[in-house]
Amino acid sequence: MKKTSTLLIGALLPFTLLAQQPFSLKGDVKGLLPGDKIFLSYNADGKSILDSAIAEKGIFTFTGKIKDPARSALYKKSGTKGTRSDALSFYIEPANIKITSADSLKHAAVSGSLVNADNSKLKASSKTIQDELNALNEEYSKFTPEQKNDKAFIESFSGRYDKASEGLTPVYLDFASKNPSSYISLVVLSQLASDDKVQSDAEQLYNKLSPKVRETSTGKSIAGFFEAAKKTKIGQQALDFTQNDVNDKPVKLSDFKGKYVLVDFWASWCGPCRRENPNVVVAYNKYKDKGFTVLGVSLDQPGKKEAWLKAIEDDKLTWTHVSDLKFWDNAVAKLYGIRSIPANFLIDPTGKIIAKGLREEDLQKKLAEILDSKSK
Repeated sequence: MKKTSTLLIGALLPFTLLAQQPFSLKGDVKGLLPGDKIFLSYNADGKSILDSAIAEKGIFTFTGKIKDPARSALYKKSGTKGTRSDALSFYIEPANIKITSADSLKHAAVSGSLVNADNSKLKASSKTIQDELNALNEEYSKFTPEQKNDKAFIESFSGRYDKASEGLTPVYLDFASKNPSSYISLVVLSQLASDDKVQSDAEQLYNKLSPKVRETSTGKSIAGFFEAAKKTKIGQQALDFTQNDVNDKPVKLSDFKGKYVLVDFWASWCGPCRRENPNVVVAYNKYKDKGFTVLGVSLDQPGKKEAWLKAIEDDKLTWTHVSDLKFWDNAVAKLYGIRSIPANFLIDPTGKIIAKGLREEDLQKKLAEILDSKSK
């Protein structure tokens, strides 16, 4: 086996370097050809691990050590570009895991793992909804560029998708309620934690999870998020922070006291953020002379300052920007419990949070409500 490791990329929860336990993974997949190279990727100790093995008569094995369960992928590569193909998504945990299939990786069954058994149970209970979402994803993949650029068309489609997605919420809450010792309960509560509508319910269920589950790295991270969420609710005083700007000079949020400030979390690599930037530019240019400004907080990666600066220039973001270039470990993002971007908080002149998650026209509507009435 050949194993490499790289810095963790993506919006993944960190894993602490504590006592690890061994795992083994044995595959028996009849559809594999002699010499097929199988790849296993997963995350542990804050790093992305990539391992590989050669299949012999459909048999392959992997071994390693891991502390907490981790989402993983097993796959082959095909074509001259090495495109991932015939993939299976599952969880690795300290156990003797078996992967078996009569034809391919994607149709394989996973056994010997409690976490995967629980995940299968959850999938079964949400199958109807997931099938609907998969159909909508397939529908979206066939949209023409013109359709994707048609705002009304996409808003209508997004409404259908959001409505279907909402059906997962009661399924997830029910699963977590009935399975307090399951790591999968932690996974679903993690997905619900950012939803203001059910955040309180999710936190109550989190507190009822077994200590073993809550003490995982993921569990501790979610606990930290719930604490941050309480401190960043609408009506709370915004948490002050200091971070360096593009010229490496420290900037404080409190420096902007007396103005309406949009603390805008984004990154040069974030497609949705870049698509949202024009809306922020319009709002900024319209209200910058009426006591409004923007403070951009970038989650760009270490060593990627040039990409950050180029995005600022390309998108014409002429307000103040700060970053510690630590990706998802950005200190301000962690302070504010940011788990996805774009995200923002609107703060009034006294330093109080008065709105958050303002996207598209909602930002201009909120500013018009506040600032246009004052100018009359």
